Amino acid sequence: MQRPLPDLGPRGEGYVAIQSVLFLAIALAGLFGPAWSGRARVATALVGVALIAGGALLALRGALDLGKSLTVVPRPLDRSTLVQRGAYALVRHPIYGGLVVASVGWGLATASPLALVAGLVLGVFFDLKSRREEGWLEERYADYPAYRSRTRRLIPWLY
Repeated sequence: MQRPLPDLGPRGEGYVAIQSVLFLAIALAGLFGPAWSGRARVATALVGVALIAGGALLALRGALDLGKSLTVVPRPLDRSTLVQRGAYALVRHPIYGGLVVASVGWGLATASPLALVAGLVLGVFFDLKSRREEGWLEERYADYPAYRSRTRRLIPWLY
């Protein structure tokens, strides 16, 4: 049996504090580059900008689709409903996934290996945070297990 992840506060506030530190680290890490130049730099900058735009779009669409159910903490609001449309038809956590994609894009756009590593750390963090959140979602919504079984976790078509 798998041990549940810690709550880190009544509504999961500790997760928000940790992700804020990670966002700052990713932003600052982009200043420690570029580690490569020439054609590789141009190519990764273009891919990076595309990933930033795509990730931002996925995260924004996820936030808009949640509407009044949107909260910064992982425990769902009492008034929330289970959203399964829009970005949530592609992934269960589009905001988290979009932020990870954009963070990796930032690392590529700035040619910063440190930012790339920090973006991957953010991906691991959001994977863990989403697992804790899903425990709360399953407690709240009887149809969550069925939704989880047919929908990817963070990255459309991949994971």
